[in-house]
Amino acid sequence: MKPVLTALAAWALTAVAAQAQPRLPAPNFPSFGVVADVQARCDDGLKGARQRVAALEKRKVDAGWLAAYDDLTVYLEDHQAPNDFILNVHADKAIRDAAQACSLRWADFGSSLGQNEKLYRALQKAPRKDATDAELVRLASGQFEDSGVALPVAKRARAKQILDKLTELDQQFSKNIRDAGTRVAFTEVELKGVPESVWAQAKRDDQGRILLGVDYPSYVPVMRSAESGEARQRMWLAKTNEGGQANLDLLAQIVALRGEYAGLFGFDNYVDFNLRRRMARDGATATRFLDTVTGAVNEREKTELQELRAAKALHLGVPPEQTRVERWDATFYSERVKLQKFSVDQSAFRPYFPPQASLEFALRVVEKMMGVKYQRVDNKLWHDEAQTYVVSDAVSGKSIAQLYVDLYPRDGKYNHAAVWPLRGSATRIARAPAAALVVNFDRNGLTLDEMETLLHELGHAVHVNQSSTRYAATAGTAVMLDFVEAPSQMLEDWVYDKRVLKLMQEVCPSCKPVPDAMVEQAKAAKQYGKGSLFGRQHLFASYDIALHQQAKPQPMPLWARMEGATPLGHVPGTMFPAGFAHIAGGYGAGYYGYLWSLVVAMDLRTAFAADKLDADVGRRYRDLVLGQGAQKPAPQLVKDFLGRESNSQAFFEYLRK
Repeated sequence: MKPVLTALAAWALTAVAAQAQPRLPAPNFPSFGVVADVQARCDDGLKGARQRVAALEKRKVDAGWLAAYDDLTVYLEDHQAPNDFILNVHADKAIRDAAQACSLRWADFGSSLGQNEKLYRALQKAPRKDATDAELVRLASGQFEDSGVALPVAKRARAKQILDKLTELDQQFSKNIRDAGTRVAFTEVELKGVPESVWAQAKRDDQGRILLGVDYPSYVPVMRSAESGEARQRMWLAKTNEGGQANLDLLAQIVALRGEYAGLFGFDNYVDFNLRRRMARDGATATRFLDTVTGAVNEREKTELQELRAAKALHLGVPPEQTRVERWDATFYSERVKLQKFSVDQSAFRPYFPPQASLEFALRVVEKMMGVKYQRVDNKLWHDEAQTYVVSDAVSGKSIAQLYVDLYPRDGKYNHAAVWPLRGSATRIARAPAAALVVNFDRNGLTLDEMETLLHELGHAVHVNQSSTRYAATAGTAVMLDFVEAPSQMLEDWVYDKRVLKLMQEVCPSCKPVPDAMVEQAKAAKQYGKGSLFGRQHLFASYDIALHQQAKPQPMPLWARMEGATPLGHVPGTMFPAGFAHIAGGYGAGYYGYLWSLVVAMDLRTAFAADKLDADVGRRYRDLVLGQGAQKPAPQLVKDFLGRESNSQAFFEYLRK
């Protein structure tokens, strides 16, 4: 997930074509037609930001100071956020590159702002009328302190250098993946078993071989369905080695700089520095938590591997004792086991979930649960296929937010799934939030797994859009990182509810209903593979923590050793960390948060146990969790909603099933 004005002084409101359509409740996303637009917006935006900082420095610290401070956050969202987003999705590489250059200038401004002593001292003196004001001061103070504002002058200067360099390295890491344009060549024979819709329209090389990228609509069907082990191996290697040696070198630099940064604050590792303001508090707590997870799934993972070995032996007609399951085999044979045990074929769901109808179905789920309405409006964005929705309160009819959606893969586009929180809510100025949901789906339809992904990402967008905080600085997904995934993970389970799935007919009457039997089979199949799934997540999280505790980071030797200790082992010559963008970016020393958040998510689900579409519970969830953003600490949000302290009972019951 993650976060020019000319006459550039604000985003221009877009006229809505049809009279029946609602107007956008907030300024529209700016156009980036040519490189000059990016550069002009960048120059003007930074100039205005500096002027506002200077004015805030001179402002009297009175009852209105916190609002004035938050006005700066609003300005930065409106001017910086579009630029930092567009470098991930624009179709024109020149514009992406210009936006990346601008992003580095904004990063330089931001690191200086974080060390502004005048603003930090004023923040401490600012009058606080209630707990909401106090929480803003607490969170903002922590951000200043984490930026080095209280360090001695020499250390402060080094802290700024490190922060600026980390931004540059992270952006280059992502760019190396995004712009690689990796293609893998296959013959039609090698793609036996893969749905023809995946490759029929693909480009071919001069030998007539089919060229497939490593985007998910290409990668996943090959790994699930290709009969040829060699074809799966080539696809898996291409994906696993994304980023290459260049990214391994970048990751080593990133982790080393983070360690040095933590040392400026007196910490001997970045993990404890980074987690001290999170729910986990420190690396030891996060590690103990991860150990409880692996203890619960370790034997299951080994049992599942034996089943995969038996499935491969049967498929190839060789004795099990002579059969070795390779990493590129795991998905393929897991699908065969599920088909054999549960009669579940993920590709069989695609006809029931056309992409656009699936999006509208997911929106309808949120409408039913939380008392809102989504309406698509005509609007020109960064790509002709990108869409805009206005979000309104169902009772009052008032427009409360907007949502941008970019559904399909293309060259140069961010190739995973994520949400960017472009604008935060601020009730003090009637500011409506905006989020951008970016995925890469197969135009032929979604599997049930992909429907989970859609609901997961929509959960992040809903967190942004239904935020109703006083200050933009505490809006939506500004919560602790080890809580931020919980609202999105909570919704994943909704796709296994037959009553929920019947909402598809409300948005797409012509779509065939998913047979109840298929849903039941999928629910049963979901219980299979938990050992491998959580074992892999445990590996990712443990590697992230261990890497950030190394005095001299060595990403590949550490990964090879840790992956080599897992049941499937390590494949020499592969370099998974080169594509592990999460830990190169904002999830560095925090990837454990996915599992930590899942514990919270499963606890939140207990409130919807009787009815996943219960509007009363949904409205309470909207008001007490989503609407509060970060203006209350995450544990308090959960307690307010559940009426008790959160616990891990639901999570570990799920693991034992």
